[in-house]
Amino acid sequence: MYAYGGPRAKAQQDAATVEIGYALVSATFAAAVLFGAVAGPALLFDLPHLLSKTLLRLGTAVAPLVFVARVVSVLVRFRQAAQPSQPGRTNPDS
Repeated sequence: MYAYGGPRAKAQQDAATVEIGYALVSATFAAAVLFGAVAGPALLFDLPHLLSKTLLRLGTAVAPLVFVARVVSVLVRFRQAAQPSQPGRTNPDS
């Protein structure tokens, strides 16, 4: 009925799934906000062609970088927090 490791393995799998979902959603939001902040003026205002083109390209180039950086940072932090410093001990005083 349970995978190797008992019911805790399913809980860990669920936690990882939730964390991956959070990483993807928060990264999408961060990338969209950054794109809007950088390329938004080019889309909203009548700017010179060169400036408008530069802002759009800069927003398009930086948004994916922010997306990847956010996903990696969330998942690395989750992995580090999931490993106890002293396996088998649940209370620092025990």
